[in-house]
Amino acid sequence: MFEDFTSAQIETSETVINLVYGGSGEPVLLLHGYPQTHVMWHKVAPMIAEQYTVVAPDLRGYGDSGKPAVDADPERYSKRRTAQDLLEVMSTLGHRSFHVVGHDRGARVGHRMALDSAERVRSFTTLDVAPSQAAFEAMDSSLAFAWFHWHLMRQPEPFPETLIGTNAKFYLDFLLERWTAVEGAITEEAYAEYLRCFSNPDTIRASCADYRAIDVDLAHDAADRGRKLACPVLALWGGNMAKRPGWQTGQGLDMLRVWQERAEDVRGRAIDCGHFLAEEAPKETAAEVLKFLDGCWADKD
Repeated sequence: MFEDFTSAQIETSETVINLVYGGSGEPVLLLHGYPQTHVMWHKVAPMIAEQYTVVAPDLRGYGDSGKPAVDADPERYSKRRTAQDLLEVMSTLGHRSFHVVGHDRGARVGHRMALDSAERVRSFTTLDVAPSQAAFEAMDSSLAFAWFHWHLMRQPEPFPETLIGTNAKFYLDFLLERWTAVEGAITEEAYAEYLRCFSNPDTIRASCADYRAIDVDLAHDAADRGRKLACPVLALWGGNMAKRPGWQTGQGLDMLRVWQERAEDVRGRAIDCGHFLAEEAPKETAAEVLKFLDGCWADKD
């Protein structure tokens, strides 16, 4: 995986970020989700790198990136602080402005980054995510069932850490199976990396802290209520909901509409797959992203 990419670890003001980068052209930042790492992009990144410079990091707390202790700082794993890591990474690599493509947790980080640092984010692509504020304000029994992990991981330490850590492989396998609609989409090599990283007790600790930070994240969202993203937004989501009814939207939300309420220029559609678009439908996902990115740079010119 990532044979034509360069691996690096970059120190930021608060931690160390592990990443791969490759390709040439305008920069695109790919942000992974839970319970994965930058490896989730291994099918899509080479296709995007044919036209763009791709940077794919592990978020703080995940993969081989640093996992800072929370201590008495409830904002340590807020999306704002995670986004700051990545802004510093992109500056170190010489990229002042760039596109952001985020899946799951990465999309939440990307959304916050586009709000806080609009001058740096050229466009934002969200994969299979409804904005946190919209989802929590519309929480119903269907969404709560689909998001059981949110409610578990928000519980006080060390309750979720202990339950997940007792059999990390069992928990990981359940999530990957439940959220995947295309059989065999997650390769053995990618799965081995996910299991290696997810089995680290520090990853379990940090990922629980990431989910607990929702209270801080929602406070940040409340302060920005009504502000719309100025950059173009592409929303793609998995349309096969057979194994995950209620995912992201519950019974009351429409994925495209909730993003249109939060950005001036939104386009998007469902793709026939489950949660892991970049692995279940890599060619279709890459084609949609590339078409969108090409249009954004054309608009710039």
